[in-house]
Amino acid sequence: MRTRQIGEFSVSSIGLGCMNLSFGYGNVPDAKYGAKLLHEALDTGYTMLDTAALYGNGANETLIGETLKARRSDYMLASKCGISKNEDGVRTINGKPSEIRKVCEESLRLLQTDVIDLYYLHRLDFTIPIEESVGALSDLVSEGKIRSIGLSEMSAETILRAHAVHTISAVQSEYSLWTRNPEIAVLNACKEIGAAFVAFSPLARAFLTGTLQDPQSLPAGDLRYGMPRFELENYQKNLDLLEEYANLAEESNCSMAQLALAWLLAKDDHVIPIPGTKNVEHMRENARADSVVLSDEVANCLDQLINQQTVHGSRYDAAAQSKIDTEEFA
Repeated sequence: MRTRQIGEFSVSSIGLGCMNLSFGYGNVPDAKYGAKLLHEALDTGYTMLDTAALYGNGANETLIGETLKARRSDYMLASKCGISKNEDGVRTINGKPSEIRKVCEESLRLLQTDVIDLYYLHRLDFTIPIEESVGALSDLVSEGKIRSIGLSEMSAETILRAHAVHTISAVQSEYSLWTRNPEIAVLNACKEIGAAFVAFSPLARAFLTGTLQDPQSLPAGDLRYGMPRFELENYQKNLDLLEEYANLAEESNCSMAQLALAWLLAKDDHVIPIPGTKNVEHMRENARADSVVLSDEVANCLDQLINQQTVHGSRYDAAAQSKIDTEEFA
C-alpha cells in the first residue's frame, strides 16, 4: 500500500481497526484466528493497528500484545484511554489525569510494549477541561510512555483548544458516505493544525459492503441493534441506495467495500480509513482499495447518492449522542 502521514509516522494509507476481533459485533473469533488475521494483516502491508483499552476490557490489547510482541517494529500502534467500565460493569467516560495515567500503564502492560506510538483520548469528559486531559497526555509523552497524542469523536473547537496545549497528531471519528459529520468542521480543523484524520467505521458498519441485508439477523449483543439506522424500517429504506451504489462499484472495477474506502482516500491526503473485520479475506480485499482510482464523475455520483440527506435514521440515539462532542447537522 501507499503511505500517509500521522505526525512523525509514515503509515499504510489504510489501517486496521482491531476492535472487531474482541468486541462490538456479536461473536468474536477465537484467539488463534485473531492472531492469524493480525499476522496476515502485517504481511499484507498494513502498518497501522488501532485498538483501545475499552475493546473487550483489555482483551483486544492483550491479543495484540501476545500476538505481535516479536513484530513490534513492523507497525505503528494506536490505542485509547478515556472510556472504561467501572467495578459494576457500567461504561463510563473519565478524562481525569490520574485515570489517564492508570489506564495507559495498564495498556502498556497488556500490549507488552514500552511505548504506544499514538494515544487517543477516546471521548471528551464534559466534567474535565480538555486542557487538563491533554496536559496529562503531554506528561506521558515527556516520560516516553507515548509518542504522540490523538483525540476521538471531538469537535473542531475542542481540537483547537487541545492543540494549544500539545500537538495533536490525529483525530479519529466515524466517517463514511453515510456519516458526513466530519465535513462540518473537523476535517478542516485537522488540515489547519496538520493532524491526520482517521476514519473509523468507513464501511458504515457493513452497510456499504452490501453483505448485510437483514439487520435482524445480527448476533445477540451486536452494538448495531441500538443504532437507529439499523432499525428495520430505516434500514429497508437505506438498502434502496445500494442498487445504484453497486453499479458504481462495477463501473469502477472494484467491490462495494473497496469503493467506500477509495471514496475516503480521494477526499484528502490526510484522511486514513481504518476498516475492521473478523475475516482474513475481507482484510485483504480492503487493502486492495488503495489501488482503486475513482473518476471525478463516480466520486460526484457517490456524493449525491449517499449523504446526510438521503440516509434514514440518526447515527446514535439521543442518549448516546449526548455523550459525544462532535458537530451535528441541523
